[in-house]
Amino acid sequence: MGEPGPSVGPPFGLLAELTHRCPLRCAYCSNPLQLVPASNELDTDQWRSVLDQARRLGVLQVHLSGGEPMARRDLPALVEHAHSLGCYVNLVTSGLSLTDGAAAELVAAGLDHVQLSIQDADTRGADAIAGARAHERKLAAAAVVRRLGLPLTVNVVLHRGNLDHVEAIVDLAERMGADRLELANTQFYGWALRNRAALLPTAAQLRAADVVVRDAVERLAGRMEISYVYSDYHERRPKPCMHGWGSRQLTVAPNGDVLPCPAASVIEGLDLENVRTRPLAEIWYESASFNAFRGTDWMREPCRSCAFREVDLGGCRCQAFLLTGDAANTDPVCQLSPHRAVVDRVLAEDVLLVPPPSVPRRMPVSRNGDAL
Repeated sequence: MGEPGPSVGPPFGLLAELTHRCPLRCAYCSNPLQLVPASNELDTDQWRSVLDQARRLGVLQVHLSGGEPMARRDLPALVEHAHSLGCYVNLVTSGLSLTDGAAAELVAAGLDHVQLSIQDADTRGADAIAGARAHERKLAAAAVVRRLGLPLTVNVVLHRGNLDHVEAIVDLAERMGADRLELANTQFYGWALRNRAALLPTAAQLRAADVVVRDAVERLAGRMEISYVYSDYHERRPKPCMHGWGSRQLTVAPNGDVLPCPAASVIEGLDLENVRTRPLAEIWYESASFNAFRGTDWMREPCRSCAFREVDLGGCRCQAFLLTGDAANTDPVCQLSPHRAVVDRVLAEDVLLVPPPSVPRRMPVSRNGDAL
């Protein structure tokens, strides 16, 4: 598993998770439960080196994310560096700090695009999900982005608490002037997995939302692109793992760990490499973690002989591990998986008449209240 696969090409995108610090406390967050403290984050020069290596490797798009990337004081410098390398630079943000002045500085540094998260269609619901008075500040941030002429993507994580509001959410994205709307049903990793019983939608909610989304896609064609990520626990076919494990994109965590997909740290026994100790190109092409599930040779039955193995690629490796304890198993969402009963049992147990309260995402703090 340490040798590069025959079809491995260069990555197209880098997800740079600059920090796990965040002003929001969203229970659906996919960040790991053990958040990287600020004291262990890569510093400015180390991130510049990551960007240099990524560009030499072939990366064309850099997505600056977190946590909240604007918690990093060196964000303008990192935007400027990525831009100077010829990369398309996208900021994935809560928007709470995206004032006119801050946004103008980032645009001057070379920022190309903003992806702004929204929690719900109205202030009361959105602030309750975010655990902070955030919604009105997000709307103000969207207005700033539009005034500066940047493309705007609005991202909404859907779950049991807001799925019934999807029509109003689409209407809000229109009013915000979004060029693109991502409606992504919660994927259960990290904090979202911990809160699955509170977040997992009902089948009836999903059926109703599907109709709304289909109508919106047709109505807004040519005006606003809508991307919809379904809730795969309720499906009979798994979704492919980001076009394939270690295929088009790589993630660098705040501490420098390099991941084949953003959630790969959940797989116990996967030997992750770190940019502090090994060059990014070697990690991409040669590391055991990136080659573990590339292609289809790793597959067991029923995936190995399945006509869809090149389509769904066996589903999600992280989900397979979390639900079966073995990342090489067929994603148990699949109706052909010998572990499909695990998902059916989750649906029977977690889709409750009255869901339990969620546990908000929390960053560890020091005695004086600062994020560690």
